[in-house]
Amino acid sequence: QVQLVESGGGLVQAGGSLRLSCAASGRTFSSYPMGWFRQAPGKEREFVAAINRGGGSTYYADSVKGRFTISRDNAKNTVYLQMNSLKPEDTAVYYCAAARYFGAQISSGYDYWGQGTQVTVSS
Repeated sequence: QVQLVESGGGLVQAGGSLRLSCAASGRTFSSYPMGWFRQAPGKEREFVAAINRGGGSTYYADSVKGRFTISRDNAKNTVYLQMNSLKPEDTAVYYCAAARYFGAQISSGYDYWGQGTQVTVSS
């Protein structure tokens, strides 16, 4: 079992940057592909980015491609989401999750979830 705790959210102006972190417990972190999702008020949870077990392959939603970067440090049991050129429409609660397979873009493809961290982008 994996427990996930996100951090790094906050309030930022449009065009700014934030770096989210997701710390995992357990010695099996490196065996899981990981992903980030987000959920804005009144909207469904949507896929943002995914990374494979070793960190060498990544996949992004079109809405964040070129602005967000997912990475991981298996020695630190942590996955990151660097968010640049933020827009007001990026405002949401961001969740990290441990996947059953790399590249899953729907919630059912993930077994473990963090509690989420709020990101608010002001215009």
